[in-house]
Amino acid sequence: MNIEDLLKNITPEIYQNLKRAVELGKWPTGDRLSKEQRETCMQAVIAYEHLHLPPESHTGYIPPKPHTYCGGEDHHHDDEQPVTWIKE
Repeated sequence: MNIEDLLKNITPEIYQNLKRAVELGKWPTGDRLSKEQRETCMQAVIAYEHLHLPPESHTGYIPPKPHTYCGGEDHHHDDEQPVTWIKE
């Protein structure tokens, strides 16, 4: 079985267990995760989320902020504006 097949076969229960193990740094048995195990579990969690969950449910998701353009809402970055030179 390759890694893609393995990731496709992660159930929601396995996903929750892997996510919890990463959060706590230990398995349900109480054994600590090694650095490599934690990294592998985190990769599996991220891959599962990418395949099965909407972006706003992904680990580390930060909602985008609305962009405000210089000059107010009626101006967009595509609009050409003349440069006004101020003489003193």
